[in-house]
Formats: sequence, structure tokens, C-alpha cells
Amino acid sequence: MSKNLVIVESPAKAKTIEKFLGSDFKVVSSNGHISDLPSNELGIDLENDYNPKYIISKDKKDLVKNLKKELKKVDTVWLASDEDREGEAIAWHLSENLNLDESKTKRIVFREITEKAIKDAIKNPRKINKSLVDAQQARRVIDRLVGYKISPILWRKVKGGLSAGRVQSVALRLISDREKEILDFIPESSYKTSADFINNDGDRFKAKYSSSIKNEENLSDFINGFKNANFSVNSVKQSPLSKKPSPPFTTSTLQQEASRKLGFNVSRTMQAAQKLYESGHITYMRTDSVTLSETALSSIQKTVKSEFGEKYSKTRNFSNKNKNAQQAHEAVRPTKFSNNVLNIDSDQSNLYDLIWKRTVASQMSDALVDKTIVKIDSDNHEGYFQSEGEVIRFDGFLKLYRESKDDIPQNEEKNNILPSFSNGETIIKEKIYVTESFSKPPFRYSEASLVKKLEELGIGRPSTYAPTISTVMNRKYVFKGSNNAKTRDIIQYVIDSDVSKKINKENFGSNKGKLVPSEVGLLVNQFLTNNFKNIIDYNFTASVENEFDYIANGSKDWKSIIHNFYDPFSSVIDDVQKNAKRETGERILGVDPKSGRQLSVKLGKYGPIAQIGKVDEEEKPVFASLLPDQQISKISYDDALKLFELPVFVGEYENEKIEANIGRYGPYIRFDKKFISIPDGFNPFTITLEKSIELIELKREADKPIANYKTFDVSKGRGRFGPFIKWNNTFINVNKNYDFDKLNEKDCIELIEDKIKKDKEKIIVDWSSEGITIEKGRWSKIYIIKGKKRIPLAKNIDPKKISLKQAKEYLKIKKK
Repeated sequence: MSKNLVIVESPAKAKTIEKFLGSDFKVVSSNGHISDLPSNELGIDLENDYNPKYIISKDKKDLVKNLKKELKKVDTVWLASDEDREGEAIAWHLSENLNLDESKTKRIVFREITEKAIKDAIKNPRKINKSLVDAQQARRVIDRLVGYKISPILWRKVKGGLSAGRVQSVALRLISDREKEILDFIPESSYKTSADFINNDGDRFKAKYSSSIKNEENLSDFINGFKNANFSVNSVKQSPLSKKPSPPFTTSTLQQEASRKLGFNVSRTMQAAQKLYESGHITYMRTDSVTLSETALSSIQKTVKSEFGEKYSKTRNFSNKNKNAQQAHEAVRPTKFSNNVLNIDSDQSNLYDLIWKRTVASQMSDALVDKTIVKIDSDNHEGYFQSEGEVIRFDGFLKLYRESKDDIPQNEEKNNILPSFSNGETIIKEKIYVTESFSKPPFRYSEASLVKKLEELGIGRPSTYAPTISTVMNRKYVFKGSNNAKTRDIIQYVIDSDVSKKINKENFGSNKGKLVPSEVGLLVNQFLTNNFKNIIDYNFTASVENEFDYIANGSKDWKSIIHNFYDPFSSVIDDVQKNAKRETGERILGVDPKSGRQLSVKLGKYGPIAQIGKVDEEEKPVFASLLPDQQISKISYDDALKLFELPVFVGEYENEKIEANIGRYGPYIRFDKKFISIPDGFNPFTITLEKSIELIELKREADKPIANYKTFDVSKGRGRFGPFIKWNNTFINVNKNYDFDKLNEKDCIELIEDKIKKDKEKIIVDWSSEGITIEKGRWSKIYIIKGKKRIPLAKNIDPKKISLKQAKEYLKIKKK
């Protein structure tokens, strides 16, 4: 029987570690945190020094029971969660909830899951670092206070169901402010000049003119001057340069480079990195350090010399520019450098290859480059043409790896190799191009560039970047653009012996793959900016992160930081609740020609709407939902007015009419009392009869019974909340344990019986003859239910002591 119990936070990690330890060790997983703040209340005692109220979640109670059973069989417990603050907090929660004896409990940490690292950790245990735990507690408590206090205000002042977060709100501000810059940007036209030249040896090369022409009055003389101009080399400047490799990856730079080179979003990168770490292939993937251990440096040196030769090897020690970086940690690197083929999936393989190349390249020699800049004069112009090129004399680290850059066209990243020149040499003009160009607005953020910006501002830490981006997208505050490019005409003059004029087309304004704020996101940001300036201030948010760092290194008390934060914050909350105006983004577009009443657009309870009339008028306003691709800030008067033509008649099918409309959940067609969603690419005004019939037939096929249980058919579908089955007018969610596309009768019966069992467990009191029940609901609330009526009971009322007469009285109160 094992004498030692090792507890880690993931099953995959447990499986890998168990291979390295003998029979005296049993390795089990806690599956992350076993306790956290409750989901149905604030969970922080504001009257008692901000003490958090941690609870064991329902889904972890059996796990905790099993862990306690395992404890009775062993002499020593080893807490082996990750080495960051969250990992330390997991270890502390385990110690507290399992009532571990400190004398028999050891905390171990390691930065890679290899046999040597694990055995070294066993030889060097330590105690739980309470400063790291407190730093994590401070983050959790402040984030809970911000979210729990601001979110209800958003429900009342902006729209129901919204939520706010400390770091996420700052990320939303960055994206929204950038969008405003883009919308406010007015492009300016100018003309840029480039040339195809030939030197004395007959070699072709390209060059760009030194300045743009903004005044069209001078354009004609400028263009015509090239027709008979003579060109010659003014100067040739050659300079040797050395290029140094980039440091090994931190979490942030890994996310950025994986986005550029592999097209991975941040979450995809971290999922693949997590698997690589848990399988023992890379070091811990949440780090802000660029340091490499002496062991790693030695291994890399051997690999470089073996793979590329002695002259390619150069050992380097990188240091962080970020003063808060944890230098004791290591960069993200492979655990082995033999570059063996690994049995892993494609995402892991691609990411591992990127990490291996970046790490090895960081310990390779500089690349030696000869850079040439040649300037060419025109005897009819004051400016000059310039061409730049590079010749690599020694490739060094470039033999293995070259870092990519954000928002740079691929053709601009390539080196231009120039022919030889001599001063005064005559250059032959092949063609000259004078092309209209428009100034460009700032680039929208990609996931990678947003991470880079957050890191530059000191906002968030390695463990927070991915969840921050996921949160703003899951809340529908931000979405990924889908190439909404526009087209414009570009004038180009081509000069050889004469001048010809061409009209080319140019795409611009594409947002494909970029982070774009939604209408709701913009309004939430506007409300937060107007009312909670400190919370979404970049410097304030960065300073809070610094405070967490001070707590982690033991120089500050975590509760004093909470106190300093909460006192002024609570005053702002009180003021905003009382005095802030609703944020609807309302735009008055004009007057409805039929009624003479005001036509406006704004954010309504269920999303953006157009409105005819005002609330304070005797006649009630009329509303229409905006189409999914329409925005409050951009919709025109005509498009808004057209929405009031809905529903529209599409045609007839099987002697039943088909109508198209838009509702709370989006555009739909109505046929035979059934509502069928209109897919992307169509809207109520553009959907055809043929497409509608196709959707009707697909709906019929989807609604066909897939099983039968107790004389009632079972059908399946996908709804607003995901996949479901329908049985006896009851909708039952299909969880991830089932393959929805391959559901069989056995699966359906399991789901139905599980639903019936859970519904019975919810019932506290049942007056079946009256159709009235008292049931448990979400968030630990209790309800009196009759039909569709649900009356919540106060927490101090015992539901078992309520009589039928009292229950009916409650229902009457609701009816009034």
C-alpha cells in the first residue's frame, strides 16, 4: 500500500507524474479548485474584515470525500499543484478543507514534468507560501467585488443580463476606444510614386520616391516631368549589420507568435500548451520570465553544435524588461532538445515545433547582414528615389527561426536583394507608377496585439490574458470580424514614354479576424467610462496588479489593499445607483412620414431596436428589432423605417403562407404555426421562397421522432442554450457526455429519466390536485409554482410550514 499521496490539479498531470514515482506514491487529481466563493451571493463579509466565504461546490463534494478516504491510508501528503499563485491557492484550499496535518503535509513545485524535476521536487519540499495565496485571494476578492457590485447596475442602466469585470472591462475599453478612433478617422488622399528601373548591367530593381504628392494642382507637372527625365545614382551606402535572436517565449510572446505564425487564437494556444506541459514536453506555460536554466543552456548548446556546427552556437542570458517579471521562473521551453518525433496531435506538434525553434534560436549566433541603400536622382524633380536591400553574409539564428510582426504585409517582410551600383551611374527608367493612396486608420486589435498591449500597460498577468479575451467574447461584448471589406477606386498613372491613366480597385476597412466591439459592448464601455473612470483607467488597473505583486512578495497585507480599494469604490457605487442615467445609445433619425412621430434607434431590453413615437406620448410607441448586421450607431433613416414593414409575405407552400420577421432571438420565417430561424447570409427582406421551403423541409426532418418513451415521441434540436431533446412538451438539455449527432434511444431514455429524477428532487411540497408545488430553484432560491407562475420565497420562510391556503395567497399577490 502507498505511504504517500500526491495531489495535483489535473488527471493528465497525475497520469504523467505517476510514471516517475514508485509504488510508495499514489497520485490523484483535485480537478482544479475544490472550493471557491459561492455563485449565488457576494461571499465576502464586508463587516468583518472582508473575510471570504469559501464553499465546496456540489460537483466536488464526492471528490473531497474520496480524498479524505485516501488520507487515512497514507503517512504523508504532497501538494503538487502548479507553482503560480493560483496553484498555491489550490494547495491551500486542499490543506484547509481536508484538515491536513502540517507536520505530515509537504508542498512541492516544479517547472517541468520530467522524472528528474519531480524527484528533485520530492527532495526539496517546502511549506505553503501564504503570501502567494493572499495575492490570489486579493485578486479573487477585488474581482468579485467589482463584478458583483457593478453588474446589477448594468442590468438597470444598460440592459438585463450584462456583467462587468475588472480586467475584462479595461480590455473592452481598449477595443472600444480603438473602434472609435477608426470610426472618427477621415482618410486623406495623396499620390505615392514607385518605379521599375534597370541598371547598366541590365538588372531590374524597384524603388520608391521620397515624398508623396498631396496637392493635385502640382500633380500634372510632377507626372509629366518623368516622361523625359534622366536618372542617375546619387549615392550608394553599404553598412554591415548584425541581427540578434529574440528571447525564448513568455506566455505573452508565445500567444502572439502562435497567432501570427499558426493562426491560433489565445485559448487554442493555451490549450495545446497545457497538454504539452502535462505530458512532460515543455516547461510551465504561464510565465513572464525569459530566463533559461543552466541545464537547458547546456543542452541547447550541444544541440546547436550537433545540428548546425560550432560557429552557430552562442550562449546568451536574457533578462526581462518588465520589472515585475518573476525571474525565478523559466521561459516556456522544451524539456528535451533532441527534437525527437512526439506522439501528439497536430496543434501540439505545431506549437511544440514553434517553441523548440524559438528556444534553440535564442542560443545561436547573430546573423550578419550587408544593408545597401541606393538613392537615384531625377533631373526634373527635387526629390529622389530610394531602394533598400539586404544580403545575408552569415545566416546565424535565421537558419532556424525568424520572428513575425503584427499588421505588416508579407511582401514587406521579405528582403529585397539589390544589384551592384556605382556613384553617377546612369539608370534606365522602365516604368514609373504614380498611384493614389489613402491614409489608413489605426489597426483593430487582434488577440495577439491585444495581449501585447495589455502586457505593455502592465494589466493582467500570464494566467489572465486568455480568460480575459474569452470573457469579453463570451459576453458578446466583442466578436471576431468576418472581412467586411469595402471597395474604392484608385487612380494610377503609368509613365514610360508617355502617360496612361488606369482605374484600379482597392479593398479597405476589412475587419477579418480582428476584435470588434458589439453594439452592447460599446454601450457598456460608454457607461463604465462615464461612471467608473477609475475602474477602467489603465494606470489604476496596472497599479492594482502591482499591489498583488507586493502581496506575493510579502511586502504588503492583502486586506489593507482590499480596504483601500473598497471604501472609495463603494461610495462611487452608491452615487451611480442613485444618479447615473440610462445608457441606451439613442439616436433620433427623423420623423415617421405616416404618423409624424419621432423615429429613433436605441438599445432595448432584448437588443437594438427602432422606435416610432415617445414613451411620454398618449399613443404607445411602436418597436421593431434591428437586423443582426445593423448597428445603432450606423443605421440610416431609410433602413430603420423599412423595419416597420415586417412581417413580410414570402410566398405560399402547401396552401399555407410563409412570413418572414425578426424577433427576440433573431430573424425567422413562420409557417404552419412554427418558427424557423433564418441562417446567416439571409434576412427577412432577402430570403426567397425556395430557401424558405428548404428550411421548412430541414426542420421537418430534424423534428422527426428519434425515439419513443412511455407513448410520447422524442425529438431533438438545437436552441438558444444548445442541443436538446423534447419529450412530453419538456425540453431537456443534452450535455457534452453525449454525442448529439448520434443520439440513440438508450441515450434519450437516460436523459429523460435523469430529468424526471432531478425534477422530483426539486419538489419540497406537492399539492398535485391543485397543480401547485413548492420547488428548489437556481441559486438556492425556493419558488411557489403553478403553471408558468413562479413566486420566489424569502430566505427566512420555511417552505415546509406553508399551507395550501398561504400558497394560494402568494399566487394572488403575484396576480395583482
